[in-house]
Amino acid sequence: FFMQHFEPYRIVRYNGSRREETGLVTGYYEPQLLGSRTPSEQFHAPLYAPPPDLLIVDLASLYPELKGMRLRGRLEGNRVVPYYSRAELESNPAVRGKEIVWVNDALDAFMLQIQGSGRVMLPTGEVIRLQYADQNGHPYRSIGRWLVDQGLLTAEQATMPGIRAWLAANPSRLQEVLNANPSVVFFREEPLADPSQGPKGAQGIPLTAGRSIAVDPAFVPLGTPVFLATTFPASTVPLQRLVIAQDTGGAIRGAARADFFWGTGPAAGELAGKMRQQGRMWMLWPRNVPLPASGAAGG
Repeated sequence: FFMQHFEPYRIVRYNGSRREETGLVTGYYEPQLLGSRTPSEQFHAPLYAPPPDLLIVDLASLYPELKGMRLRGRLEGNRVVPYYSRAELESNPAVRGKEIVWVNDALDAFMLQIQGSGRVMLPTGEVIRLQYADQNGHPYRSIGRWLVDQGLLTAEQATMPGIRAWLAANPSRLQEVLNANPSVVFFREEPLADPSQGPKGAQGIPLTAGRSIAVDPAFVPLGTPVFLATTFPASTVPLQRLVIAQDTGGAIRGAARADFFWGTGPAAGELAGKMRQQGRMWMLWPRNVPLPASGAAGG
């Protein structure tokens, strides 16, 4: 089917005048956490719905060439100012009452925001799904990169297991490390109708473990089949397969950049946390249809 109806185009990126055919491939997953509808000593880390004072400014209404670009902010008097960062959010009274659940680990709550969706099991045994609803408008900053820049971890140690181990040994610095990423994700609750289905991606349809990737839609349109050639996490074993661009992410920027969806739960999280591989990508584009005007396809 694909050979008959599609043509492959290598996705490349340009670093100045240099053409590069490989890029970074990371992994993500759907966490499963323990939580409660009410706070307690055990359940102390809140996850929020969008607060009512969060403003969304759609720039395309004024500048059509900026389609898809939105600013987040809040009103201060008659001025629109940046919304609260992670470090500032605790002082915002607008988030009071917007807590959906409290979970039992602040780092796990943070990681659920990074992944964009997750499942939470309540004390009653009910499992709910939290789906991405919005974010505070601040850019995503990697806490692994921050730890490396501070000289606290080496680049090789800055995997999710390595970060967890460092924080377990330095619990007093947890909030300092988390605040290094000012971006905060807000959620909406969805019923878990079919536990076998993955969370919804940016297209609004469930992701498939091992077959869905997140991309930068400025370079790869959502819904595009992509052939991905990379390696398994922390390994040289080839990982080469057809995947579909079905999601986006705050850290997924530029051409030849992908985030590979591993699935749900701890085993998927272990693979996602270790994945930081180099890879090549070919976009499969319908024959006789003009390529998108991104400049990412190299033929």
